[in-house]
Amino acid sequence: MAHSDKPYRIYRGGRSTGNVPLKRKNGSSSGRRVTAGDNAGTHSRRFRFPRLGLRHGGWKRRVLIAFVLLLLLVLVWAIAGYLSLRSGAQKANARLDATAKQALTSAHGLMLSNTSNILVLGTDHNANTADRQGIQHSDSIMIVHTDPSRHRIVYLSTPRDLRVIVPGHGYDRINVAFQIGGAALAIKTISTYTGLPINHVIVVDFGQFRQLIDALGGVDINVPKPIFTNAFDCPYTASRCASWQGYRFAKGVQHMNGRRALTYSRIRENRLDPSETDVTRGARQQQVVQAVLAKITSPTTMIKLPWIGDDLLRPMATDLSAGQLMQLGWIKLRASSTLHCRLGGDSQSVGGAAEIIPSEENFSVINMVEGTEPARAPDLSSSQYAPGCSKGTMLP
Repeated sequence: MAHSDKPYRIYRGGRSTGNVPLKRKNGSSSGRRVTAGDNAGTHSRRFRFPRLGLRHGGWKRRVLIAFVLLLLLVLVWAIAGYLSLRSGAQKANARLDATAKQALTSAHGLMLSNTSNILVLGTDHNANTADRQGIQHSDSIMIVHTDPSRHRIVYLSTPRDLRVIVPGHGYDRINVAFQIGGAALAIKTISTYTGLPINHVIVVDFGQFRQLIDALGGVDINVPKPIFTNAFDCPYTASRCASWQGYRFAKGVQHMNGRRALTYSRIRENRLDPSETDVTRGARQQQVVQAVLAKITSPTTMIKLPWIGDDLLRPMATDLSAGQLMQLGWIKLRASSTLHCRLGGDSQSVGGAAEIIPSEENFSVINMVEGTEPARAPDLSSSQYAPGCSKGTMLP
């Protein structure tokens, strides 16, 4: 056998000489490749996360699991909150008279993208004295104007003694409309005078506000000046009430519970400022209403919604659905501008009763509300009840 035909190698000094005649057969090689391919296919079908580090309890796996659990928790919370709020809204819808719903102007599109006017009527029959039993006037009248495109909310207050035309009944104080024809006539009267379409209505019973405010954790009220009231609704025993002189409120922002806020809204006399009138009381009521509405639509309340959603609307009768209330909360959250406006005029005696004769400036105030005129503060030198707008709360 020739040296070149030997079927083996000869290694000398770390070197190999000669050809390497041993070659793999094609069939065997092909078979090995198939087997390797089968094994690769088998491994590729396994559920593995080698790159994410999710095997063997990696930190990325724990983060992913925590994120999924958080997402499920938020979803459950949102569903529970909506169902709770819907239950309360349905009961509040049932409390509103059908004629009031018919008097409303239908809104076009969602509240999130269109302007809307919400009429808020506050009543407090529990505060009536013996000679006022059976009177059901709307003590507080306010329009909440939402303008999502401009990210602004406007609160328009109306004095309860403003003398206007009550449809079908002639001239009278604007709050008498609620006594005569309920929320439906109040809607027509206010819409006729202001020219603003009323899309929604909320009737608030101040007598039930105490429990709601306590459920919300209290509200913040900016008291514009010190108050020393007469002795009403004494919270103490009979012996102590005999020498008790009244409530005191310091100037500035105060956190009030339900009892304190309800007392503040019912103040008829301030011994430190004899010039205050019943209009001032109505303005204080509107302060409380605004504070409650702001607290209802706050993120803190949204977190507690699954537990208190059914109770939020207990003091109210409204046409607003749960979805619209949530839209209102989002509008309030996104609003970067808040304007406080009021209608007004000059106080005069009509038939022995003090009434406010409307000022021509009221129509300019309506334009300020709609944003077609720049906001101007009331000219208090001309009248105690001068109309106008301001970024802060206004009390006469």
